[in-house]
Amino acid sequence: MIGGRSIVRTLEGRVAVVAGATRGLGRAIAVTLGEAGAIVYVTGRSVRGEPSDIGRPETIEETAERVTAAGGRGIAVRTDHTDEVQVKALFERVADEQNGRLDMAVNDVWGCEKLVEWGRTFWEHDLSDGFAVQRRAVWSHMITSYYAAPLMVRRQEGLIVEVTDGWDYRYRGNLYYSLAKISAIHLAQSMAADLKPHGVTAIAVSPGFLRSEEMLDHFGVTEANWREAVKQEPHFIMSETPYYMARGLAALSTDPQLAAKTGGVFTSWGLSDEYGIQDVDGARPHWGNYAKEQGFYD
Repeated sequence: MIGGRSIVRTLEGRVAVVAGATRGLGRAIAVTLGEAGAIVYVTGRSVRGEPSDIGRPETIEETAERVTAAGGRGIAVRTDHTDEVQVKALFERVADEQNGRLDMAVNDVWGCEKLVEWGRTFWEHDLSDGFAVQRRAVWSHMITSYYAAPLMVRRQEGLIVEVTDGWDYRYRGNLYYSLAKISAIHLAQSMAADLKPHGVTAIAVSPGFLRSEEMLDHFGVTEANWREAVKQEPHFIMSETPYYMARGLAALSTDPQLAAKTGGVFTSWGLSDEYGIQDVDGARPHWGNYAKEQGFYD
């Protein structure tokens, strides 16, 4: 569903790779692209019987099954996107199986939940963990785009998406976290400049307060009773499911004026305003307006 109505199968036959699709926004993007008819390669490190060091139960096989159930074709490929050999093999497989076609690559690899030490200055933070954040959340994106871009350039069309947190270069409360999230924005802008002469678009997207599986678990609630968490965190009232951003991206990807938007940073609430997107519960949370009202960005 987009905007409360069934998704038109606007991505029928399109081929996408969603890197970091095990859970959260990556999973929602993969499933939403599948609902629109796409063939989606779902990648990540967690497979059945062998989770990543994050230790959560979600797997890429489960995501791929949801893509197929939604109406697309989900293909799970275990890939550590910090490993160049594995990423190269992934895109060689995509090229072989899809006759060289790749329409979209989404960089949503994160995996740094246990590495960011909130409340510590950069000199108090473990330096090796800070470097690991850059490897997982920046280097992995660079490696993925390095091997994705030639497939798109060859066909003179395609879209590379950087998933980030925030829409500008302001400090995000931790140097290593900020560096990773700001880098994603600059990667999109820089790739856009290189890719524009070849008909390929690059953008960055950012959700608001994400109501992911991990965040629901953190507050001890489910999607059915998530409002109970507002008692613990009042700002959670403006939270959104991962499908809010995913639906916005699906709409954006089929915009006839997409090429003119290359290098841009797009928020879930901004895409909701532009395309009339609703969240799964019919709500249209606007984190941007809320943050201004709360004085978060003064």
